[in-house]
Amino acid sequence: MLKLIQIEFLKLRRRKFVWMMMLSALIMPFLAFLLFKYAWTADGDPRQFYKWSAFGFTLWIILPVVLGILSTMLMYNENQYDMLKQLWIVPVSKMRYFFSKFFVVLIYAVCFMMVTFISSVMFSVLLEDIALDWGNVLFLMKKCLESGVIIAFVILPILAIATTQKGYILPVSITLVYALLGFIIMPINMYLSPVSSMAVIVARNGDIPGLVFTQAMNIPLAFLCILVWDMISVLLANIALGKRN
Repeated sequence: MLKLIQIEFLKLRRRKFVWMMMLSALIMPFLAFLLFKYAWTADGDPRQFYKWSAFGFTLWIILPVVLGILSTMLMYNENQYDMLKQLWIVPVSKMRYFFSKFFVVLIYAVCFMMVTFISSVMFSVLLEDIALDWGNVLFLMKKCLESGVIIAFVILPILAIATTQKGYILPVSITLVYALLGFIIMPINMYLSPVSSMAVIVARNGDIPGLVFTQAMNIPLAFLCILVWDMISVLLANIALGKRN
């Protein structure tokens, strides 16, 4: 498995676009800095700033789209040129192959959120009305690490869909719908979509200001929602890869 993961990163090393996408982690910290510098006030509470820099559009829109594109790129070459038949001859386990892709997504997501963490702290230092202390910095780091891990499991259905396609358009389009749908159905039922369930898990302690839920928070149900979607996704990927014999 480790060898497969290493090979995946070696292949990604030649794709500059993958690493350029990491720069999108700077978008919301920079915009949050401008907003709190010239329009809003954090009233000395850095968590107000972190909500916008790390737990707003970065987590619910930007990172899911980036990971959806990454998932598609991870599967693209093998699908496009029918290289999977050669891999099965080696032989390579279909599920090891699939999960090697997943672990690349997981590592990338954690790194993305770490870039978000570092840039959020740096921009918050530039704001004069935020009382920065190690407690809040550790809070942000913990939440970013946690979010990076959880969102990798949330995006697993997109990786599974990418195994069934030879092009970019459908998986990326489904990624956009998938992310937006999590927002739309959140006021209706937070336990239907992994995206909305992720919000429940990340904000389970009520320590992210401004996040209001219309339903009672049920952490086991949120984990169950993500687990069910992931199990279906693994099954779909197994079937799709099995057809490439």
